[in-house]
Amino acid sequence: MPKQASPILFTNAALIDGVADEARPGGHVLVEGGVIREVSDRPITARGARVIDLAGRTLMPGLIDCHVHVIATIADLGANALLPDAIVAFRSAQIMRGMLMRGFTTVRDLGGATHALVEAIEEGLIEAPRLVICGKSISQTGGHADLRGPVDERDFGYQARRLGALGRIADGVDACRAAARDEIRRGAKFIKIMANGGVASPTDPIAFLGFSREEITALVEEAQNAQTYVAAHLYTDEAIRRAVECGVHSVEHANLIQPKTARLMKERGAIACPTLVTFEALKNEGASLGLPPASVAKIDDVRLAGLESLEIMRKAGVTMAYGTDLLGPMHRHQSEEFVIRGQVLPAIEVIRSATRDAAKLLRMEGEIGTIAEGAQADLIVVEGNPLSDLALLTHQGAHMPAIMKAGRFVKEELR
Repeated sequence: MPKQASPILFTNAALIDGVADEARPGGHVLVEGGVIREVSDRPITARGARVIDLAGRTLMPGLIDCHVHVIATIADLGANALLPDAIVAFRSAQIMRGMLMRGFTTVRDLGGATHALVEAIEEGLIEAPRLVICGKSISQTGGHADLRGPVDERDFGYQARRLGALGRIADGVDACRAAARDEIRRGAKFIKIMANGGVASPTDPIAFLGFSREEITALVEEAQNAQTYVAAHLYTDEAIRRAVECGVHSVEHANLIQPKTARLMKERGAIACPTLVTFEALKNEGASLGLPPASVAKIDDVRLAGLESLEIMRKAGVTMAYGTDLLGPMHRHQSEEFVIRGQVLPAIEVIRSATRDAAKLLRMEGEIGTIAEGAQADLIVVEGNPLSDLALLTHQGAHMPAIMKAGRFVKEELR
């Protein structure tokens, strides 16, 4: 484990704490032992601490991206699954370091990352965000994680265990139960399923429904037995409603949701994780980066409804976490989701989606995504006020002179 730094006392900060609607001027925050020890609007006395006067700069929680694929090193996911594990691991380390340098101190992987990567981060072998994994996503044959084309006759097992594969196949209730149990055994903190057709897979149009109701219900039960939840890849209104009725808690994407289903999500306490930036990136760069033509043809089926879906879910009162779902070189667009959402949502709600609301989805409320006593000292310093200009959170961290994860600076350029 990396050695803990000496106590740090931030003074005269404008605090965006993930709770208040506005930045609070004149804030003081004491960090010690990797956690936030004290937060006050009055000066704090801390003998032996290094004092950093932020002179009115914004101090806010480290950002949380609730939908990433850290092992998706190229846009062609079928080809990615055939890469040597070592190549994927080294590329993944670079991808995650880029995320950290954009201010993302925690990310939730939605298919592919293994517990070995989590251990490498915890041991300090990789400089990366805190990583919360589902292991391999679970798909039916021909579903969104089955990347074999219509003339590929190989058994899926040839790629299922590779680090570069996003998912595994399970058909039938018993196989679904076994797959969920196995992913939990291998370190998964939640279960991810492919319950709808998708863009990046070759044989499932967007409207296709993944799994039977009985299979989804079994997967949900296995997750609940392990004291966790199911996240599901979902686009169409029909697929979302069916999944939520079966007990799915985390609705990924949700581009084609309609008001009645959004109200059902609110009633059931389900949380949405939209990922609008990936569709813009795929539209602009996917073909040139190797996304197969069959996938390129499906992008606009979901891209064009993205902003409307945010408005529908906000009106219904659905909690929305921050997600990006980017692939390969497109990971550099990760922070642009802030600006896209800011077209239709208030800035404070967009920031909460990557702080307080994201922590709620990860079931880490009070631990991350907040500036509060006892929370992890995941903090970023921003030049300017992101509530006035969300673009300050973009440009690869250029407006973030300091980034701290668990009480240690991973970037410090304060002057």
